[in-house]
Amino acid sequence: MLLLRGLIWGAPLPSSSDPSHLLATRRDSTVELVGQVLADARRFDDRCVARLDVFRIDRLRRSGRSELMLRPCAKRPLQGWIVQVRGQLREPISGPHSLLPGSAERLAQHGIWSRLDAETFSVLRQPWTPIATARRRIAQRFHDIAGEERGGLMSALVLGSAQFPVGDELRQAFRIAGLSHCLAASGFHLSVLLAASLAVSRRWPRLLRLSLAAASLLIFLLLAGPQPSVVRAVLMGAIALLIRESSQRASGFGVLLFSLCVMLLIHPAWAGSIGFQLSAAATAGLVITAPALETALETWLPRCLACLAPALSIPCSALFWTLPLQLLHFGSAPLYAVISNLLVSPLLAPLTLLCMLLALISLICPSSVLSWLIVPASSMAGWLIALVRWISQWPSAHLLTGHPQPWLVGLFALGLIPCLVPSAQRWRGLSWILLPIGVLLHGLGQLGDGVVAVYHGQHRWLLARHHGRAAMVSRYAGPRSCQMAAKLAAAHGHARLDWILLLDPAVGDGMSCWRKLGNTVASSQQGRLLVQPGQRLASSGLSVKLASRLGQPIVLRAGRQRWRLIATAQSLAALQQRPGQVVGRRWTGTWLWFQPSRDQRRWLLQQGAGQIRAVRGFAGSFGSLKPAL
Repeated sequence: MLLLRGLIWGAPLPSSSDPSHLLATRRDSTVELVGQVLADARRFDDRCVARLDVFRIDRLRRSGRSELMLRPCAKRPLQGWIVQVRGQLREPISGPHSLLPGSAERLAQHGIWSRLDAETFSVLRQPWTPIATARRRIAQRFHDIAGEERGGLMSALVLGSAQFPVGDELRQAFRIAGLSHCLAASGFHLSVLLAASLAVSRRWPRLLRLSLAAASLLIFLLLAGPQPSVVRAVLMGAIALLIRESSQRASGFGVLLFSLCVMLLIHPAWAGSIGFQLSAAATAGLVITAPALETALETWLPRCLACLAPALSIPCSALFWTLPLQLLHFGSAPLYAVISNLLVSPLLAPLTLLCMLLALISLICPSSVLSWLIVPASSMAGWLIALVRWISQWPSAHLLTGHPQPWLVGLFALGLIPCLVPSAQRWRGLSWILLPIGVLLHGLGQLGDGVVAVYHGQHRWLLARHHGRAAMVSRYAGPRSCQMAAKLAAAHGHARLDWILLLDPAVGDGMSCWRKLGNTVASSQQGRLLVQPGQRLASSGLSVKLASRLGQPIVLRAGRQRWRLIATAQSLAALQQRPGQVVGRRWTGTWLWFQPSRDQRRWLLQQGAGQIRAVRGFAGSFGSLKPAL
C-alpha cells in the first residue's frame, strides 16, 4: 500500500511560492534570485549546472528550488554557498520522447520546475561545510595522485557516482558489464565497511563494538549522502546490528520490509526512484532467493566447483529480481552480468575496503606520503577498469530488448516469482505459462511494422521499424543529433540500423557517430543529398525515396505501411498545384514538418493522406539528391 501510495500520489509538486509559478508572467524576463547551492555544481563543456534552494526572488520571499546554469563557468558554485544571481527564468526542456526523458523530467524528481540562465553571479557567503569539504578533498586527492580515470573510480567506490560521477565511457562500460552497482553507493559498500569494523572490534567490549559500527554507519551515510540505496542499507545495517548484539534472530525479509516501510513513510516520492526500486529488488533477491539457490547449486555443481555456489547465488539472485525493472526502465539487460560479477569479486571487495581506508588517510596525511600509500589501490583500480572494458566488448554484452509495456513487465514479474520465492514452489507451473506469453507478446511487438517520429527543437527523426530491424531519416547531421538518434534506436531495441538518410546539407563532424550507428549512411556532398527522385535507399522491408521533383516529398516504407514526409509548406503547395499525381494513392499517414492550414489539412484528407501528423517550428529545405548506393 505504501508503495502504491508513493507511485500514484508521492511525486513532488511545486509549492504555492515555488519559482516555477513566475514562468507564466516572467518567462524569459530578468529576475534576481538569492539562494543556497544544494550540491557542488557539475561542469559540462563550457557551462556549470547547480541546484539551488531559493530564498528570495526580486527581494520577495520565495520557497522552492531552481536549477542554476552558468555559461561561461569561471567559478564553480560549491555546496552551501549563498549566492545572488541575475538572469532569465526559463522552463526546463522536456524530453523528445516518453522513452527519452529530458532535463524537465530529471529535475522534477528533485522538486525543481524552473531554470535560471545566469547573466551575473556573485557569492554572498560561504558557510562552513565540513562534510562537503571532506568529500571534495577525498575526490581531489584521488584524482591528483591516481589520475582522472583511476581516481574517479576510487572516489566512486567510496562516495558513490552520485556525488562524483565517473566518465561517460567508463560508466557505460560498467553498465554493459552488469556492474553498475559497483559505482553506486549501496549495501555492498556498507557491508564491506561494516564487516571490516566488526572484524577489528570482535574482541572489544559490546559498547565499544557498537560504537565503532555506529560510527561506520554514520560516516558512510554522511559521505555518500541520503540517497535511497544508502538510506536503505544504513537502516537495514543498523537494525541487523542491534538484533545481532541483543542475541536475537530476525528474518532478513522482515528487516528489509520494515526498512522500506519506514523510508516510504518518511519520503513517499522515493517509491518512484529507480535507485530505490533496484536497491529494494536486489536486496529482496539476496534475502529470499540467494540462500535456497546457494544450497541448490552446492547440490548441482561438481564437488570441485561447489565452492563457487555462494559467489554464483548472489549475482544470480540480484539479477533475476532486478531484471523486470531493468527491462522496464532501460529496455536492456547485461548478458554477462553473472560472469562479470564472478570475475571481479576477488578484486572488488579488497579494492573497496582499501579505498575507504585511503579516503580517511587522505584527510590527514600529506600528499607526499599518500602518493606512496595509494599505489596498490591505483594498480588494482587499473586492473578492474581493464577487466570491465574487456567484458563490455564481448559479443552482444548489452542485450537491447526495447521497452516492454508495463503490463507485460508485470506479467513477466509474476512469472518469475514462483521461480524465485521458495515458498511459492507449488505455483511454478504458472511460470511455464506466464513467462513464454510475456516474451512472445513483447517479441511480436518488436517484430511489428511502424514509424516513430521524434521532434526536439528544430531536430527531427523518423525511425522506421520492420521485423526487428530499423532505419532512420534525420533532419540534422550534427553530433548531438546522432547521439539522440542512437538513444532513440536503443530505446526501441536496435543497436544498429540498416540505413540512415541525413537531410542536412551540411554534414559537419558527426559522420563518425552516424557510421557507427548505421550500416549505410546517405548524407550530403557539397550541399547535395545522395538520393535522386525515383531512386530508393532500401533494405528488406524498409525503404525511402523521393516521390517526385515537386518539392521532393519523401516516401517511407516500413513493411506494409507507407508514409509520406512533407517537410515544408512550399512542398505541399507544389503538390496541390498538380493533384493528379497523388490522386488514387492511399497512405498509412503523412508527416508534416510544419503546421498546415485548415484548407491544407482538408485537401490532404481528400487525397487519401491517412493519419496526418504535424509539428510546429520547423524551417528548412532539401537540396538536389543523387544516388547513395
